[in-house]
Amino acid sequence: MASESGESNMDREMILADFQACTGIDNIAEAITLLELNNWDLVAAINGVIPQENGILQSNFSSESSQASMFGPPSQSEAADAATASTAAAAAGGAAPPPSSSSSSSSPPSSSASAFCPYNSSSRHMVERQPRMLNFKVEYRQRTVDLVLEEGSTVGEIKKILETELGVPVSKMQLKGWKSGDVSDSTVMRSLHLPKNNSLYVLTPDIAPTASTSKNSALEDSLNQNFLLVISHSEAQRDYSLNFPGSRTIQEVKRNISDLTNIPVRHQQWEGWPASATDDSMTLAVSGISYPCHHLSVCRRSSTANTQEPTEECADVHMISDSEGDDFEDASEFGVDDSEMFGMGSSTCRKTPMMPENSENEADALLHFTAEFSSRYGETHPMFFIGSLEAASQEAFYGKARDRKLLAIYLHNDDSVLSNVFCSQMMCADSIVSYLSQNFITWAWDVTKEANKARLLTMCTRHFGSVVTQTIRTYKTDQFPLLLVVMGKRTSNEVLNVIQGNTTVDELMMRLMGAMEIFTAQQQEDIKDEDEREAREMVKREQDEAYQLSLEADRKKREAQEREEAEQVRLEQMRKEEEDEKEAIRLSLEKTLPPEPIDESGEQISKLRIRTPSGEFLERRFLGSCRLQVLFDFVASKGFPFDEFKLLTTFPRRNITQLEPGSTLLEAKLFPQETLFLEAKE
Repeated sequence: MASESGESNMDREMILADFQACTGIDNIAEAITLLELNNWDLVAAINGVIPQENGILQSNFSSESSQASMFGPPSQSEAADAATASTAAAAAGGAAPPPSSSSSSSSPPSSSASAFCPYNSSSRHMVERQPRMLNFKVEYRQRTVDLVLEEGSTVGEIKKILETELGVPVSKMQLKGWKSGDVSDSTVMRSLHLPKNNSLYVLTPDIAPTASTSKNSALEDSLNQNFLLVISHSEAQRDYSLNFPGSRTIQEVKRNISDLTNIPVRHQQWEGWPASATDDSMTLAVSGISYPCHHLSVCRRSSTANTQEPTEECADVHMISDSEGDDFEDASEFGVDDSEMFGMGSSTCRKTPMMPENSENEADALLHFTAEFSSRYGETHPMFFIGSLEAASQEAFYGKARDRKLLAIYLHNDDSVLSNVFCSQMMCADSIVSYLSQNFITWAWDVTKEANKARLLTMCTRHFGSVVTQTIRTYKTDQFPLLLVVMGKRTSNEVLNVIQGNTTVDELMMRLMGAMEIFTAQQQEDIKDEDEREAREMVKREQDEAYQLSLEADRKKREAQEREEAEQVRLEQMRKEEEDEKEAIRLSLEKTLPPEPIDESGEQISKLRIRTPSGEFLERRFLGSCRLQVLFDFVASKGFPFDEFKLLTTFPRRNITQLEPGSTLLEAKLFPQETLFLEAKE
């Protein structure tokens, strides 16, 4: 391709000029930093900037005309865009020549800026073939996991990777933090239209936290809390009161403010963020902002290079034409007032819609609704829940019984003459606002546009059944707005009341209080059932713990008994071995004894009588010439070893064992006869 050959030959100055021409970034240091982060890859750098500020880069073209513009020659408008971008590149320092008059009809533009700018049709194919990568920062207790995946991946693939990283089974894992609420594992991330940087968190209610993770319970609570950000737009002299969950990132807040104020993220200048909020990918829960309310201010960063304005305008024009009708990112740079741009030159023309038509994200649609409601009727109004109808139902119905609330669904219709009166006098009345805030979760939707109404009916059918959907269909436009009061039950959700727009403050309050009485009675029953269930579970837990303690005590007792038996066996074995050893010694000594002499031998014979400790007597004849050792051996052969017993004479008392074993019986004066006794040594 011509664009590929051009990229290989251009130097960094030309890449810098093309990047500024395509993105409109007039700060050279910022542009160089972004290019260096992508190793001076022009396409990667542009593709990294565009999703951050404009949601997603349009890369799928369903119509044949779009495909023709991708591969065929550019149209006259595209050639004009290319010429403008080429001129901007040359002004920024590029050396590309201007396209010839025939280039618009016979060949693609030769300008490097037009060849590589992702808004130019001739380079769409190259950008489209490069997969868009998404960055995820996933928090789980005291761990943080950074992931990079293609946007074509599914939510289930993220969970499988987290299962490997965190050791948490997918079946016990709840992946939270999606802007669109809970999503299924089969959801493709491309369909969620995510920004480049995302923050998620994992909840595992079935896995009890250990002592080391007890500190993280506060973080999980913060992620589930709602933060009220009061944001002052100094240029418009307006304040926005926006409700965000703690899992929302700073980057997402800035993108939402970009939608409300038409100030691109890169042009926003903020005041009020705490010093700990150093990274836009941080969640509000960990950023250090005040709870439940935090005040911020935003304005447009002043431009220091007015000479770059034509280039910025060119970049904005390209961006708008390629995004197929997306909102202007920087309308003030054209010198055009917002009211003129949308055909509202006077105060009597039609109002800005409460909710954009066909909004892909319910949370973003409700942010727009809240901001427009505040703009029309003031800051005193119910705090509208920012999120899907399913998320609002979860918040209202599925917590602990004591924390449950009624769900108030406000349905707005600008085509009804009652809307302004109902909103300004009823919905903004202090008593109504206070009562709704204390006892209700208030969720709103605009049914002025048929597409939004159809979407609401689909959501109601899914959550409340066809009866509610049919009820909403029966109301005519002049009966709007409606306020539906819904109560959650064990098996299904029940609509307690449908309040029409033709009511008064007192009547509205009475009907809300009536619904509250019904809900309170049901809540008391639920609290009683929940307390009984928790008491049963506590008794069961205590029984289980007592049973486990009993098993542990039995185990220890059994182990002690086994050790004692093993010790007895060991001691018995040692005793037996000692006895065997003694018996062997005794037998050997018995064999070594000389034969007992007889009286008729004619030799000197000594008759010895030995009393044992048990009272028995041992008698034997010995030759008078026998040594004392023979006597000692004889006594030992009878089970009285020399080292344990001493041999004593009766009178006078002498210890024979202390005599020299080599002396004879005659020398020891144990002749012709003697009575001895054995005594154990001490």
